[in-house]
Amino acid sequence: MIYSSPLPDIEVPDATLTEYVLGGAERYGDKTALVDGRTGESLTYAGLRAAVDAHAAGLASLGVGPGDVVALLAGNQPRYAVAVHAVLSTGAAITPVNPVLTLPEITKQLLASGAKALITADEVVDKAREAATATGIQHVLPLSELPAGDTPPRPRLDPATTVAVLPFSSGTTGTAKGVQLTHRNLVANLAQQRAGWRIGPDDVQAAVLPFFHIYGFTIILNSGLLGGATVVTLPRFELREYLRTLERHRVTRAYFAPPMVLALATAEGVEDHDLSSLRYALCGAAPLDIDVTERAERRLGCLIRQGYGMTEASPGTHQVFDDAFTTTPPGCVGKLSPNTEARLVRPGTDEDVPPGEPGELLVRGPQVMLGYLGNAEATASAITDGWLHTGDLVRVDEDGNFWIVDRLKELIKYKGYQVAPAELEAVLLTHPDVTDAAVVGVPHAEGGEAPKAYVVASRPVAAEDLMAFVAGQVAPYKKVRSVEFVSEIPKSPTGKILRRVLKGTSG
Repeated sequence: MIYSSPLPDIEVPDATLTEYVLGGAERYGDKTALVDGRTGESLTYAGLRAAVDAHAAGLASLGVGPGDVVALLAGNQPRYAVAVHAVLSTGAAITPVNPVLTLPEITKQLLASGAKALITADEVVDKAREAATATGIQHVLPLSELPAGDTPPRPRLDPATTVAVLPFSSGTTGTAKGVQLTHRNLVANLAQQRAGWRIGPDDVQAAVLPFFHIYGFTIILNSGLLGGATVVTLPRFELREYLRTLERHRVTRAYFAPPMVLALATAEGVEDHDLSSLRYALCGAAPLDIDVTERAERRLGCLIRQGYGMTEASPGTHQVFDDAFTTTPPGCVGKLSPNTEARLVRPGTDEDVPPGEPGELLVRGPQVMLGYLGNAEATASAITDGWLHTGDLVRVDEDGNFWIVDRLKELIKYKGYQVAPAELEAVLLTHPDVTDAAVVGVPHAEGGEAPKAYVVASRPVAAEDLMAFVAGQVAPYKKVRSVEFVSEIPKSPTGKILRRVLKGTSG
């Protein structure tokens, strides 16, 4: 059985991402496109367009062009959008890098992506230079010092085959892989979302979820610029500052991850702020508790609904449309976006499940990635006859709403970030006192889910020492939050760790 969107198919523009997103910039002129919620630095649409053209010319003068990859190591700020679209205007692709990653993690992504240049936020320029030295990258370009020129390049590109963005995702299993998203993938996804979310010049979007994550990149940053909205950036979520920003800038659309909703539901002082401008609030990146949602809604005075997607789908496949916010039940992820099809199959098979029963979600549409960079085997495993395997167990109700039941994949989602157990296990096994280890996700009050390690030790070692050992080698969100010592790790006859057995022992 193939499910489809209740909305009619749309025509996907034959354009590059920058042509599509900034095509209306001249029309919006002196309207504010982006503003830094902390510093007040801002860019008008005319200023954004001019900066993109000037810096595209500057990057081209350094030899950046079609077929190249440029890494962008930065948090949310107005200049992020300038860097993205300047790089894309040269014909090169962007690989977004989380600035809190450790030096080895950054180095690994730079090497895997084949980055030719590295654009960096000023505050992490020293780390960027170390990474560039380790990988042989010649050009390290602070955002405040991007080269400029007079004549922007006009490369001839095929949007359907030219990679625009190369984020790294763990997919359904394993370590991070480069996800090749073409201009057409991203343009299609923006056009699909626009059919249900009518973002316009009167909207103000809060952008605290990171642009280096595909959710922030597509759903918040580029959807806002496409619609002529004002995008207010913050580098990180701090509740008081966030609430002041919503109030000061009269934000109309807010975007959350579950830990933000929890904070809004439980923290003191939310009602002290005038949030009456809020009309829509969307939560993504991980499932959301219904009770917490309703508590947060009462305090915000605004409904919160969920969407669904994954990096490999640019990311959106499901949404709660603007005109269905009041009639869509909380907890579901809405309906399929236009031009998107879905199937529910029995896990591990190609057999469709009967209506009403849960099955693994497969999706198909123009937003589905080109494939994993240099990894044909992983691509073939993820996409079968055009169908992308999500690794999520899903059901569809009688009204056509999709509900996430459980995750089949082994990934842990901490505050919306994907954490691969295999990566943490590999780090633990380098400790001289560890003979075996397994990592699973367990409930966590702030993160929703967090990594817990089960360890077989060769001699006594403190749990705190092991957690510190891992923390010294991975990004903060990947840290192991608890350790339990066991005599052996349960495994199948083929040696696969039986994580469900371990989860069953977690209290």
